Amino acid sequence: MRKYIFRRLIQLVPILFGVTFLTFAMLQFSEEDAVDMMFRQQGSVSEEIMAAKRAELGLDKPFLVQYWNWLKGVATGDMGRSFISGKLVFETFAEKLPATIELMLASIFLTIFIATPLGIIAAVRQNKFVDYVIRGLSFVGNSMPNFFAGLLLIYFFALKLNLLPIISSGLQGVILPALTLTISMGAKYTRQIRAVVLEELQKPYVLGARSRGVDEVTILLKSVLPSALVMIITLLALSIGSLLGGTAIVETIFMWDGVGKMAVDAILMRDYPLIQAYVVWMAVIYVVINLAADLLYRYLDPRVAWEEGDADD
Repeated sequence: MRKYIFRRLIQLVPILFGVTFLTFAMLQFSEEDAVDMMFRQQGSVSEEIMAAKRAELGLDKPFLVQYWNWLKGVATGDMGRSFISGKLVFETFAEKLPATIELMLASIFLTIFIATPLGIIAAVRQNKFVDYVIRGLSFVGNSMPNFFAGLLLIYFFALKLNLLPIISSGLQGVILPALTLTISMGAKYTRQIRAVVLEELQKPYVLGARSRGVDEVTILLKSVLPSALVMIITLLALSIGSLLGGTAIVETIFMWDGVGKMAVDAILMRDYPLIQAYVVWMAVIYVVINLAADLLYRYLDPRVAWEEGDADD
């Protein structure tokens, strides 16, 4: 197992090189840089002042030199300072990450709380009226873009009914953005859970339990759901990875001050150190979360073997 974990973590190195280099290269194609964005609001500024600012930020150097300097800083634990705010990139991330984690936890909780019973009910009542209704709602939720779902929720719950604030912090503020994310995630989870439960209900061990007189609730809770955990964990890993990266559209719509909104602001302002830090964060999160999911469902289902060569570890 240790060899397997080590190999997976080593694979992160070329991924980080690749995504950071490509991101850095793509940023060079922009006609405007961070200095242009900084002085845009100030009207006419002399070229000498702008050139001096570019030299201060290192933007006057060739692309490969800029990238190499950034790599050297990252290797020593220094991800640089924001071009716009001047704050350390690490401090900026530390400020934004709690809001993103709060939104992620709320969304995951609501998704599991809603999708799991709906998926089970749809499977148990296959091809009945309830099943058709749940499948129809899942189709609509899966087809609806997050920005549209967010605007609908704002219109009904904030503007029409005046029940929830559009922009706020704490428990009330997280409800609308979490619900927005839950609509699409819940639809996917419901369909997947229904499909897995239907498959499990047709297996011989379920038919054998029924022939012995075991009631349906016991079969579902003690046999079917544990067998479906591998799929649910895989879905959770993908969801947690994307949510920890910040959901840029939803965070921007609701002015939720998380990592996703920070990334959007950094892109708009050509804040290269923040953009690069965000790219590194996303790559690390996806690798680590998927590794954790692999380890967890191998623990839950011993039938899932380690890769060849790892079994003796």
